[in-house]
Amino acid sequence: MYYLEDIVIGAKRETGRHTFTADEIKTFAKAYDPQRFHVDEKEAENSHFGALCASGWHTAAFCMRFLVEDRKRMVAEAKAAGVKIAQWGPSPGVRELKWIKPVYVGDTITYHTEALETRPSGSRPGWGLLTVRHTGTNQHGDIVYSVIGSAFVERRPGA
Repeated sequence: MYYLEDIVIGAKRETGRHTFTADEIKTFAKAYDPQRFHVDEKEAENSHFGALCASGWHTAAFCMRFLVEDRKRMVAEAKAAGVKIAQWGPSPGVRELKWIKPVYVGDTITYHTEALETRPSGSRPGWGLLTVRHTGTNQHGDIVYSVIGSAFVERRPGA
């Protein structure tokens, strides 16, 4: 199941979607990013955002949650079909993290992941490196979040 050699460059899949509420925006922000435009409606109205909006870290956290949940679904489906499952991870990091547009109360963000590149690992025999772009798009079709990440993926035995 999804060995490095099985990954199709350009393949894109939806990993999840979430509608952001005022209460959860403020709760997350109070714990992790207590800037005024994330925790107080009146202060947010007077900011450059003009209204309460989610922390970029909040949008990133949902992206990560949906990636993990999607992987769990794929593994469960493969096990049910009796298909051998390749190991994935760890990630050596991310780059080009962008919060392109604000996420406001009531916005529904749909997250996608797209395979950009694969290559064999020079330092880990039997493994390769997958590079992907993760995006979040609001209900208007605007990309609000983007990041490029990488992860080690097991290669097919004998590859």
